[in-house]
Amino acid sequence: MRRKEFTISEQAEIQEFLQEVSYGHLGLIGEDGWPHIVALNFVYHEGHFYFHGSKIGEKIRLLNSDPRVTFNVTKEYSIIPSYFSDPTLACPATAFFKSVLARGHAVIVEDLEEKARAFTAFMQKLQPEGGYDPIDPANDEYRKNLNGVALIRLDVEDLTAKFKFGQNLTEPRRESLIDKLNDRNQNLDAQTIELMKKYCPAHKE
Repeated sequence: MRRKEFTISEQAEIQEFLQEVSYGHLGLIGEDGWPHIVALNFVYHEGHFYFHGSKIGEKIRLLNSDPRVTFNVTKEYSIIPSYFSDPTLACPATAFFKSVLARGHAVIVEDLEEKARAFTAFMQKLQPEGGYDPIDPANDEYRKNLNGVALIRLDVEDLTAKFKFGQNLTEPRRESLIDKLNDRNQNLDAQTIELMKKYCPAHKE
């Protein structure tokens, strides 16, 4: 059951997260009926997910057979050990994270103008410092490369986001976890604390 206190519906929050993360997992329907999962680079642009790769291979073959797909993007922030909350029981152990799940139909994009816009979005996300000529289908080199690469667009029919940062905890317990994360100060603990404060309003009885 999805806990409603962890659900995020604000598009700006979701888009900011999707811009922050560069990899996700694409779920396709295998020829044998088993789920087929592919880890791949993505960009979220103008309400669509875009992926790229070879024009031949299993991914394209499966999409041509059945375009229904699921795509997940997840980032784990801090692991919360059980002893932060209880001196003996393992039960309170958990992790704080952000996750987006999308379902829809995949379309193999052939239009060079759309390809150019999508790959420009990829570059702006992954190489924001620039250092390349604008991607333009009128450029002979770019046109050749755009024609040679497969671009997949996920037309999203359902998208949900779950950001878990202790929203279900009482204020004293949240404050205790914040103090312990602050003392530990490892990896993404400082960022986790900021997100706990952002997504966790003061507890009300």
